[in-house]
Amino acid sequence: MSDRREGGPHVFLVAGEESGDQLGARLMRSLKERGPVRFSGVGGEAMAREGLASLFPLSDIAVMGFVAVIARLRTIVRRVHETVAAVLASDADVLVIIDSPDFTHAVAKRVRAARPGLPIVDYVSPSVWAWRPGRARKMRGYVDHLLALLPFEPDAHKRLGGPPCSYVGHPLIERYEVLRPAAGERLPLAEAGEIEVLVLPGSRRSEVSRLLPVFGETLPLVVAGASRPVRFVLPAVAHVAPLIREAVAHWPVKPEIVEGEAAKYASFRRAHAAIAASGTVTLELALSGVPMVVAYKMSWLESQVRHFLTVTTVTYANLILGEHVVPERLQWDCTPEKLAGTLLPLLDDTPERARQIAAFARLEGAMAIGDDTPSERAARIVLGMNA
Repeated sequence: MSDRREGGPHVFLVAGEESGDQLGARLMRSLKERGPVRFSGVGGEAMAREGLASLFPLSDIAVMGFVAVIARLRTIVRRVHETVAAVLASDADVLVIIDSPDFTHAVAKRVRAARPGLPIVDYVSPSVWAWRPGRARKMRGYVDHLLALLPFEPDAHKRLGGPPCSYVGHPLIERYEVLRPAAGERLPLAEAGEIEVLVLPGSRRSEVSRLLPVFGETLPLVVAGASRPVRFVLPAVAHVAPLIREAVAHWPVKPEIVEGEAAKYASFRRAHAAIAASGTVTLELALSGVPMVVAYKMSWLESQVRHFLTVTTVTYANLILGEHVVPERLQWDCTPEKLAGTLLPLLDDTPERARQIAAFARLEGAMAIGDDTPSERAARIVLGMNA
């Protein structure tokens, strides 16, 4: 990318929620390490610490769930147009949109129509390989390069006619030291006085509300069927912790609730097994070497969308490894009896447990990117867009 102007190239970044803010901050840090660079755009606290003055608070657009989006729709639409106007008024050399496709792609389409010569990079692929595959081909019209977090995504976009796509690596591969147990942290089953099981109902209020009642009924069945004492630990995200504490107070078997990232990862390093909501946490568990059963209950509308899925699994470890290693109990299959029945074999030295542990040991190799970090790979591609 040309850096002929004083201060270096101008990178305009647009993130739409907290996870994108974290990705954007690491990208900004890596860009600065490669030379002078200027930033504009939309981001949160992490990107602000790296020098971004956001056009507006990220909370204006970082909403989850159909009802929440409808309630905030007027604000979101206004912020899309404000962001587009700011990009067009700037001397940006490249636009980087980060995840949150409902917002960031609306910005990218309008910028491409008004300023077709501005390179646009999309950091994080929408799940076109899982549903609505036609989105991949449409993205070619307004995305010049896609930065993928999962190793199978470049081939998926090539097959679906999507934009040029590079696997830059998942940010979790920079966090092995907090995910992997040190000596003595995770006791072998034969030496453990009690089995430690993680209970992970998700981070969104909607999914937590649907899964907590099922998990509450599952835990007593696990205790009744286990061959030795079981200790349950529930790492709670701060914004849903009050909801979780209120629900758990009425459970016949109560997990220990922990909050904060340090406590969460410490529990991962000790755990022998887990019951977890579908999502990124399942990849964290797999990289930590924790056998699991994945659970999810959807709203009626989401269940209708599921009929259009083009994959047979929603668990990242299964998708990356190309085999159905982690069992899933989804929607009508997500019952206390089936969850307990699937989890119990993971609490002893069984073939089911051994198979997951062996498969998880292959994940690091499947996700490897060499000596670079994901953000360094991403920065090199972003700076090369106008080379």
